[in-house]
Amino acid sequence: MSIRIALDERPEFYTNLDYVKGRIILGLNRPEQVGNIVVKLEGESVTALQVPNPYNGEIFQRPLGPMPGPPGSVVTENHKILYKVQQVFPDEYHSSTSNPYGAFPLQPGEHEFPFKFKLPINNACSDPNAMSKLGGLGGVGGFGSGGGIFGMGGVRVMDGTKQLLLRHVTRTLPPSLTGYPMEAEIRYYIKVTVQRPGFLKENWRYQIGYKFLPIEPPRPPKTGREAFARRPFTFRPRSPAPQGKRKSSFFSSKGDKSSKDGTHASDSQDAAIAPSIEMSARLPHPAILTCNQPIPLRLIAKKLVDCPEQLTLVSFQIDLIGITEVQSHNLHDKKMNRWVVVSNAELSIPLTSGPDTAVGSEVTVSDSLWKDKPLPNTVAPSFVTCNLSRRYEMELKLGVCWGKAKSGFISNHPQTIYLPLHFASVEVFSGVTPPAELVEAVKNHARPGRATLSTPPRLPPRTNSTPASPITPQNQNQTQDQRPPMPHRPPQDPLYPPQLQPGQTVPPYDDAPPSYDEAVAEDLSGPFDGMQSRPAYSGVTNENAPSQMPSQKS
Repeated sequence: MSIRIALDERPEFYTNLDYVKGRIILGLNRPEQVGNIVVKLEGESVTALQVPNPYNGEIFQRPLGPMPGPPGSVVTENHKILYKVQQVFPDEYHSSTSNPYGAFPLQPGEHEFPFKFKLPINNACSDPNAMSKLGGLGGVGGFGSGGGIFGMGGVRVMDGTKQLLLRHVTRTLPPSLTGYPMEAEIRYYIKVTVQRPGFLKENWRYQIGYKFLPIEPPRPPKTGREAFARRPFTFRPRSPAPQGKRKSSFFSSKGDKSSKDGTHASDSQDAAIAPSIEMSARLPHPAILTCNQPIPLRLIAKKLVDCPEQLTLVSFQIDLIGITEVQSHNLHDKKMNRWVVVSNAELSIPLTSGPDTAVGSEVTVSDSLWKDKPLPNTVAPSFVTCNLSRRYEMELKLGVCWGKAKSGFISNHPQTIYLPLHFASVEVFSGVTPPAELVEAVKNHARPGRATLSTPPRLPPRTNSTPASPITPQNQNQTQDQRPPMPHRPPQDPLYPPQLQPGQTVPPYDDAPPSYDEAVAEDLSGPFDGMQSRPAYSGVTNENAPSQMPSQKS
């Protein structure tokens, strides 16, 4: 017996609105009774954190709410962000035949069963209606649950009631992400289960993984505004050059003394003049970077004082800082990653156009330093999911020298300063543009709606239980004038009330972006039409490697 999953036209990574299609190839060396064959398209966002020790006051930060477990234990949180099930066998022909055993014979040889899924846009774990129908709440125990020679057949599906106990947000599917063993990972995979009815027969299972990179949200229109980080700096005045102590002689005269005093006067005058410069790094506002593309940066040097001395850029470095926030129940942790995009410490670029330039003049540094340096393919786009999120910051380190840089084995820079320029908030987009029809559908919608959650109508306001006096038109106008306006609140489902954190009065409502409407996206094609090449992405070292997360109790 052998099971293989052969994907048709498998790309380097999948994205939203793509079709995941292929064939289940089942090889049999003897006749087998098969109840059904089920294919699952799944995606998981799993986090695991250790409960801190409350008696260790140095590193202990008490979480909000009660402890999720005893000190030292590891608590996990698993969100099924993607879950689709398709039965590929029995087909319509086999289902039409009556079989008292609940199974169908397959002869020795190789059998193929095609399957096809369409990747959605939003995560599925935030849909209580879909989750409640999986497992036991909706009465679905599995495919072919009533068959089997002993009445025990069926393929088990996910228990969606466990997802209802967790806090969810409705967002775009996050990218595949690993690199935090035993703490966090996001994986996508395809599972196949061959159900074999019988008391002593186990089901056959097989799975493969695949990489996923989401489409980016609609970009804001281009404007002339820029986000900038700037820092002025004034060099320390140079001390006068040390003069050798001259020996007094019989032939020394007053003229020599006056010349010596004149030398000191000129040195003190030069020491009082020191250059001052302002370095400014600018990005288009809002600050958006794109995966596998260079940074749209502008670097400007501004002269602040009237000094003829030359300033030189001797080193330049760009660091991209990724901050991953991990959450498991009410425990939180942050992980820092740093990517060096550009680094060059052997530069000699003048920052002033000449000694006679006016104060306030600017010099734009050539972008040849970074225009050919794209972001590494290990950088994942910014995302937010139920228990995991990623945001970015950018930092520049500039080395500025007073004077001209000297080359040689040992560089002699009289005064060199290193100016850090920091962008506290930078978004990284995937570079996978959404279809034009999807962007156009955004403009036609007046308000964003939940794509995976059908919100019930708002409940009527509660009436006062105390007897009220008869209302006249005059009293009604006075009551309306005295009553403060009610704040606008989004509707909520009374069967699934939102979970509030301690000290929180209003629940957070996380709606998907207005462009990501599943009803509209169902009829749209994927962003890649075959003519556009997909950028490289290796957020997962090996999508078929075993999971590095702690085992979970089923």
